[in-house]
Amino acid sequence: MTDRGDARRYQANLQGEVDSARLYRALSETETDPKISEVYRRLSAVEEAHAQFWRGQLAKIGAKAGGLSPDWRTRALVWLARRFGPQFVLPTLSTLEQRDVGAYDNQPEAVAGGLPAAERSHNRIVQALSGAFPGGASGGTLARLEGRHRAGGNALRAAVLGANDGLVSNFSLVMGVAGADIQGRTILLTGLAGLIAGACSMAIGEWLSVTSSRELSQRQIDIEAGELQHAPEEEKEELVLIYQAKGLGEAQARALADRLMANKDTALDTLAREELGIDPDELGGSPWAAAASSFGLFSTGAIFPVAPFFRLDGLPAVAASVVLSGLALMAIGAGTSLFTGRSFAFSAGRQLGGGLAAAAITYGIGRLIGVAVTG
Repeated sequence: MTDRGDARRYQANLQGEVDSARLYRALSETETDPKISEVYRRLSAVEEAHAQFWRGQLAKIGAKAGGLSPDWRTRALVWLARRFGPQFVLPTLSTLEQRDVGAYDNQPEAVAGGLPAAERSHNRIVQALSGAFPGGASGGTLARLEGRHRAGGNALRAAVLGANDGLVSNFSLVMGVAGADIQGRTILLTGLAGLIAGACSMAIGEWLSVTSSRELSQRQIDIEAGELQHAPEEEKEELVLIYQAKGLGEAQARALADRLMANKDTALDTLAREELGIDPDELGGSPWAAAASSFGLFSTGAIFPVAPFFRLDGLPAVAASVVLSGLALMAIGAGTSLFTGRSFAFSAGRQLGGGLAAAAITYGIGRLIGVAVTG
């Protein structure tokens, strides 16, 4: 007799392995570095073997596995990887791997099959790959938003939150003005002004943030260059200690440091990366690209509450603005579920509830002010 609880658990495990195998295979196909591509290919092969393991468990209890296909989250991440490159989704994959690292620890079938150790190995590999690409996107353009949103290098998260800033703030502004019972054209102009003002504020803030960061990074590199010029032996010892901390023996670490110190440019580049954690070629990315990205993301979100007022007026325009903004909030909720691992329904509902609450508050305040002013 089929144990329904076990069957559901096996089916959920199988779905997870199918999703992981598909995503790793897509990363392997889109990765330009052949060595890293091979790593992804092997990870995909292991996940496919795990999927076969759970198909076998289902067969043992007489349950059918069915022809599973990747879920919507996996399909979205695959599309993003193909569109923007593997580095764009790597931080999200890293977060999901960390979330699931202990999923098999209390499942006796998985423990007997050695799956928990394999999952931990996968997590370490993904963390290492993610650490090799801290920006999460080429040039660190979108990832510069991480300073404002604490995105941890996740460009996808930064993009979603950037659009959310524009949507919620302008939705609230438009509803606040609508609550005061002001004519549709005035609401339209107010919404457009809010879009432009907010986007410019975000862009200028990002430009200043990136410029300041670049200047600080360059200053640190200049100091390191001076130390390398006047105290090369001390800098070499720092390299030796760094590589020993990474797991090399003292002899290997010293030999590697000697080779690097033979070329001053290489030594400075290595010290900047290993000691300071700075990429001298990027210095945190372009301030202009960061400003443009921030402006575009904010504007994308902010246009939704305003759009209905181009053609409609009065209550129909307000209702259309609420509906359109609500749909956009749900879409952003879906975006957040990509990197949080929460369900679509939960993330969309939470985002929708928060956005509507903010708009309702400003609408109520606008209504009170409007009544007080007009009597």
